Amino acid sequence: MKNIFRLILVLCLGLAFPFSVISQITPVEIDKLVANALQTFDVPGIAVGIVKDGQLIFAKGYGVRSLASGKPMDEHTLFGIASNTKAFTATALGILADEGKLKWDDKVIDYIPEFRLYNPYVTQDFTIRDLLTHRSGLGLGAGDLMIWPDGSDFTRNDIIHNLRFLKQVSPFRAKYDYDNNLYIVAGEVVAKVAGMPWEEFVQTRILQPLDMKETATSFIRLKDTSDVIAAHGEVSGKVQVIERSKGEVMNACGGIYSNIADLSKWVIMHMNKGVYGPDKKTQLISKRNQQELWTPQTLMGVGTTPPYNSHFAAYGLGFRLSDVKGYLEVSHTGGLAGMVTQILMYPELNLGIIVLTNQQVGAAFTAVANQIKDSYLGITGMDWVKILDERVTKSNSDAASVTKKVWEDIQKQSTASSAKPDISLFTGTYRDPWFGDIIIEKSDGKLMIRAKRSPGLTGELIFYQGQTFVAKWNDRSMDADAFVLFQTGYDGQPSGIKMKPISPNTDFSFDFQDLDFTRVKDNK
Repeated sequence: MKNIFRLILVLCLGLAFPFSVISQITPVEIDKLVANALQTFDVPGIAVGIVKDGQLIFAKGYGVRSLASGKPMDEHTLFGIASNTKAFTATALGILADEGKLKWDDKVIDYIPEFRLYNPYVTQDFTIRDLLTHRSGLGLGAGDLMIWPDGSDFTRNDIIHNLRFLKQVSPFRAKYDYDNNLYIVAGEVVAKVAGMPWEEFVQTRILQPLDMKETATSFIRLKDTSDVIAAHGEVSGKVQVIERSKGEVMNACGGIYSNIADLSKWVIMHMNKGVYGPDKKTQLISKRNQQELWTPQTLMGVGTTPPYNSHFAAYGLGFRLSDVKGYLEVSHTGGLAGMVTQILMYPELNLGIIVLTNQQVGAAFTAVANQIKDSYLGITGMDWVKILDERVTKSNSDAASVTKKVWEDIQKQSTASSAKPDISLFTGTYRDPWFGDIIIEKSDGKLMIRAKRSPGLTGELIFYQGQTFVAKWNDRSMDADAFVLFQTGYDGQPSGIKMKPISPNTDFSFDFQDLDFTRVKDNK
């Protein structure tokens, strides 16, 4: 009789508490999972947070903030959350919409009259909503070389002006192509409407109300930098500390620094439909506009393969949206030089997952986040560290084979007896309408390339074949060496340059393919 009673009790508990909840991952299992990810993907440090039913139920740092200092991580360790900042910009606009100061479908030129894109019709019809939804008709990462790599001298006004020179690659509002620069424009709309800089508005209207005391709208605005990660990347086959991105121009699209403790408050507010505070009665953003952020705007590609059986994927306003096992997934990722992050929310499960890392390999945060979410979805049998390690290994191997062949061909050229071009012919100043000038000059018998407005893009030009050279950048952490194709005029003299990345793994923000240089001066 006791056994029958126990069986009935177990069945009743199973009905009352779904398997996906009672089988959730344990702290010990998370420890093992993250340790495995740290080692497999060669990541110095990872911080993990889990929000459930309005509470931060798990918060822990693993590994070290910096390979140089060896100091440990914790839930207060600060990371650049990069493009997870976009949701803060969208939320800021939602707050202004609540106050009746703007509407989502207001025209951008009504707030920024100097705003121009490639086509007069697109310019006239472009809305605040369009700024946030990656459907502009511009290509993937178009114009990102104005903000990436760090250290360029482009201002926000420069970016707004130069958008008109970027070429259309798809019909307006027809296709998803991720964009950063239009979020910078969105930040300027916030500033125009609010009468204060984007940084000040987000600080006073979002971070302070949510009691995100340790968070700042950029690295240089952090009050305390004693517990901040260093950026790490692979250089010549070894992970090491690399230069941190500190550019202020891109704050509205990727500037915020935060941690697990503070981001949990951000996640809880959104899963409470804009409500925050101990009494859960204070509205940061109205329920209507908070849900607008989570409403599909631009369709994205989606696969229907197991284990999540997703049937749709779309971009909302600052968030990516999809279905996983029948539940809504609201997410975003972020990447800066040497650090990548992810935030996931499942409103129907009252579940949020935050994974922050200080190495630029996204497989680590994906493996950790997927394994945790699987435990809440009742999915078993997936070893995400192993699965993603295999994918990364193959991707890196394929990319290495491409770059290896290029350098092998270059080596053959260097020892071949065939005539090589006179590198003096290629020296000069070449100008792109939006990126500005690059200088090509001889130095110690070598041909060098230098972007006048972006000194991070400086390196050697090495002859490859025909009229093509390879730009080998001095900063070897970028993994962004590029083909440089010289075009000639009828007189046989170089007249222009086209470029494209060599490695298929080069970050899309190195949008060399969008450049179109014309020679404006020779250096003879």
